[in-house]
Amino acid sequence: MPPRARPGAATDRVPPGLRTAAGYTWRLVLLGVAAYLAVTILTQLELPVIALFLALVITSVLRPAVDLLARVLPRSLAVLLAFLLSIAVVGGVLALVGTTVADEWSRLGTELRGGLGRIDHWLTGAPFHLRPGTVTDLRAKIGAFISAHRSTLISTALSGASRAVELVTGLALAVFCSVFFLHSGDRMWHWAQRQLPARGRPVWYRAGRAAWRTFAGYTRGVLIVAATNAVLVGIALALLGVPLVLPLTVLEFVATLIPLVGSPIALAIAALVALAARGPVIALVVLGLIVVIGQIEGHLLHPLVLGWSVRIHPVVIALSVTGGAVLAGVLGAVVAVPVVSVAWAVISELRDHGTRTRAGARASARE
Repeated sequence: MPPRARPGAATDRVPPGLRTAAGYTWRLVLLGVAAYLAVTILTQLELPVIALFLALVITSVLRPAVDLLARVLPRSLAVLLAFLLSIAVVGGVLALVGTTVADEWSRLGTELRGGLGRIDHWLTGAPFHLRPGTVTDLRAKIGAFISAHRSTLISTALSGASRAVELVTGLALAVFCSVFFLHSGDRMWHWAQRQLPARGRPVWYRAGRAAWRTFAGYTRGVLIVAATNAVLVGIALALLGVPLVLPLTVLEFVATLIPLVGSPIALAIAALVALAARGPVIALVVLGLIVVIGQIEGHLLHPLVLGWSVRIHPVVIALSVTGGAVLAGVLGAVVAVPVVSVAWAVISELRDHGTRTRAGARASARE
C-alpha cells in the first residue's frame, strides 16, 4: 500500500518565493481595484471634490490670520474680516492687471506688428533660411482657419462658458465650506472622531493631524514659492523692457502652482511676447530665465520653504504630476502632489508611531 500523503505536501512543493509573490500580487490587485474605483467615483463627483479641495486650500491659507484676529475679535467677525481682506487683495490685483492690459494694449499692438516683421526678417537669415513672408503667410492661414471653423469655435466657447458656470458654482461652494471650516473646524473634527469606535480614535487623530499639518504646510509653502518666483520674473522682465510685465508676473504666480512644469510654460509665453516686442536676443534671455528660476526654485526655495512639510523625492513629484495630468488634466496635475504628500505623511506617522510603541513595549518587558 502506498504511503498516505501527509497534509500540506502539495503546498510544500510550491517554492516559498512563489508563495510570497502570489500573496503580494493578490494584495496589489485588490489595492489597484480599490484605487480605480476611488478615482472613478471621484471623477463622477468632480464638482464637489474640487470645491472641497479649494475649501481646504482657503482654510489653510486664512487660518493663521483668523486665529490672530480671533484673539481680539469674536471668531465669526474674525472670519468675516479675513475673507473681506482676501477678496480686496485678489480683486485689487485683478483690477490692476486689467487696467495695465487696457493701457498697454494699443502700444503692444504696434510693437507686435513691428515684431512680426522682425521675426520674419530673422527667420530668413541663418540658420533657418526660410522664404520671406513666412510669418505673414502663417498669420493669414490662421485667419482662414478661424473663418472656416467659426461654428466649431463658437460651440467650443459655449462649452467653455458652461464650464465657467461650473467653476463659479464650485468656487461659491468652496467659500461656503471654508467659512464653516474656519469658524468651527475643530468642533467638526471632534464630532467626526466621536462617531468612530473608541479604540480607533487615537489612530485617526494622529492620521488627521499629520494630514492637515502636511497639507497646510504644502499649501502655504507653494504659495510662498510662487510669489517669490513671480517677483523674480517680474523684476527681470521689467529690467529687460518686456511689455505686459504685471500680467505675465501674475501668470507666473498661477502657473507655479503646478510643480515642475508650470513655471517653464509661463516663461515660454513671456518669451513669445518678448520675441514679438523686443526681438530674439531678449527672447533668448527670457528663455534663460527658465533655467535660472528652475535652479533657484529647486535648490533654494523648495528645500527652505517646503522641506519641513513635504519630504518626497523630486522623481515622485514628477511622476505624481504626470499621473495626475493623465487622469484629470490640469486639475489632476495641481492636486496630485498634495494628495501624495498627505498620503505619505499619514503612512509615515502611523509607521513611526507603531515603531515607537513596539520599542516602548520591549523596554517595559525588559524592565
